[in-house]
Amino acid sequence: MTGKLSGKEIGLWTDSHPGWKLRGDALRKTYRLSSFRDSIVFVNRVATIADELDHHPDIRVRFDKVDLRLWSHDAGGVTARDVALAEKIDYATSAR
Repeated sequence: MTGKLSGKEIGLWTDSHPGWKLRGDALRKTYRLSSFRDSIVFVNRVATIADELDHHPDIRVRFDKVDLRLWSHDAGGVTARDVALAEKIDYATSAR
């Protein structure tokens, strides 16, 4: 288990990672795509990354929007695993 990050640590990270916000106990970001099909392609990319890291986000698809929610159940909040997953998603999807 990885320890839960402090609000200050998360704030410093979100300041340098556009679109990511701490809401409640999770990191969240909404991606806007050009179509429903593009949203599904994006979700499949995220699924591949999540499987590689064995750490899976909550995903909500609404036509051209995909909402991601990252948090570690075992730690009760955001950990280094969530931050690493978010960075890999942004990098791999060119949505930085």
